[in-house]
Amino acid sequence: MPLYRDEAVVLRTHKLGEADRIITLLTRHHGLVRAVAKGVRRTTSRWGSRLEPFTHVDLQLAEGRSLDTITQAETISPFQSELGLDYERYTASTVMLETAERLVVEEKQPAIQQFLLLVGALRAMVDGVHAPHQILDSYLLRSMSVAGYAPSFLHCTRCGVEGPHRFFSPAAGGVLCVTCRVPGCATPAPETLELLGALLAGNWAFVHAADPRCAKEASGLVAAYLGWHLERGLRSLEYVER
Repeated sequence: MPLYRDEAVVLRTHKLGEADRIITLLTRHHGLVRAVAKGVRRTTSRWGSRLEPFTHVDLQLAEGRSLDTITQAETISPFQSELGLDYERYTASTVMLETAERLVVEEKQPAIQQFLLLVGALRAMVDGVHAPHQILDSYLLRSMSVAGYAPSFLHCTRCGVEGPHRFFSPAAGGVLCVTCRVPGCATPAPETLELLGALLAGNWAFVHAADPRCAKEASGLVAAYLGWHLERGLRSLEYVER
């Protein structure tokens, strides 16, 4: 069987047979990959712990007809050991893993930007410089943008008129002017829309100085925007303290 090597983040695992697991991976060069890790559930397995969710690993895989097989695994960054100690960071990171799997829909198609974005967000979670909800909201906006669902927080998404505008619609893709507004639009505070733009751009100085009420409103809009474009909600988002 042909072999190939890649680095990956483990997104999800589930049992296969008595001792094996199917590992869902987001790889740097091959996009979404599902592979079998044989014998990793045995207590004698030397590298089963390297294939747990959140782990950043260097892998060697053998190509298979339906599923590839993992033949080697070396840990690059053991994010799970740090995230497992903090409930808020753990649950926010779980949302990121589920989002990555949902947005990268084509298996074995390169998704380098999504991979780098996820690794950077997990590293930020572990570093603890920013609040978990800030990292999560920023990651969700950026990953949606990379997937082709970039929201607009300044220009009207229908006519293109520069704002600021008062109305926000997830279905329309962002803010709407008075002329283009549709029924059911949200009317967030102007500071909330500025905060959303800062989260998308990575303007952390502005994000850290934001009013907590605006941060809470922004998180709600991010969740609504994500849910609309994914067409169904994320199960892990229910456990995030927002």
